[in-house]
Amino acid sequence: MSDVAPRIVLARVASAVPASVRKRIVIVGSLAAGYQLLEEDRTLTVRTKDIDCALFPRVAAVDAGKRVAKRLLNAGWRHRPDPDHGTPGTARTAVESLPVVRLLPPDSDDWFIELLTVPASEKETGKRWARLDLDGGHYGLPSFEFMSLAAFRPTKTDLGIYCARPEMMALALLLEHPKIKPETMGGLIEGRKIMRSNKDLGRVLAIARLSSEEAILSWPAAWEKGLQACFPSRWPRLARSVGSGLRRLLDSPPDLEEAHHTCVYGLLRSRPATVEQLEIAGRRLLQDAVERVERLGR
Repeated sequence: MSDVAPRIVLARVASAVPASVRKRIVIVGSLAAGYQLLEEDRTLTVRTKDIDCALFPRVAAVDAGKRVAKRLLNAGWRHRPDPDHGTPGTARTAVESLPVVRLLPPDSDDWFIELLTVPASEKETGKRWARLDLDGGHYGLPSFEFMSLAAFRPTKTDLGIYCARPEMMALALLLEHPKIKPETMGGLIEGRKIMRSNKDLGRVLAIARLSSEEAILSWPAAWEKGLQACFPSRWPRLARSVGSGLRRLLDSPPDLEEAHHTCVYGLLRSRPATVEQLEIAGRRLLQDAVERVERLGR
């Protein structure tokens, strides 16, 4: 992972992708959150290595993905080596076994962009795959069940590219992790193996920590609109369980400590917080936003 200045990297990505495709891309993750929550001081950095680019809507994602990849490769960007896939796939490779498109900029190995997409509808649960047939081989374009929330009404930046709203990223992560799952991250985070649930719920805490009380009080209304738009038939059940994983994290000192580790070496790199301060941010989030949305689903 590397220290990156959100505005500089976002400007780099925005200038590299075709202008006609920018309206089909939403930047999600630490970079998007850092750009919006740390923008008042442009010298501040976040620590990350992957710049997640969600292509939307799903019906246009494959074509947009091909155009983005072709443009970047022609401009000197490079496929990032994938330890799980030595070479690209072929037409015979099962789609779920294809490598993801990860591209390094021409002059750096410190960070890379990764292409993904949103589900086709609320009926698509879990992780799904679409096939990208690029020059040199076949790649996979993954979608995640709650990515549509992150792409809901994104913020258009002055750089001409969109960023997921911090509160919508937080909602997507809360719903993705209704409990602390045993799966760990593929790589180490500052020398430690971390459970993915703790890492993702830790990002929720970091977003809450960097957000004002006034902002968080506005989240329930935004969450309600996003849930009803993206999950028109499922939203009451989802709303009722939105705080399940967060409560488990806050009530487990070992898991909370792991989440803290990912925060201070990630989104909170420039504004570190103690474990106690993160817990306070989490309890405030439960009170001011989560519990209000849970009541809507009852």
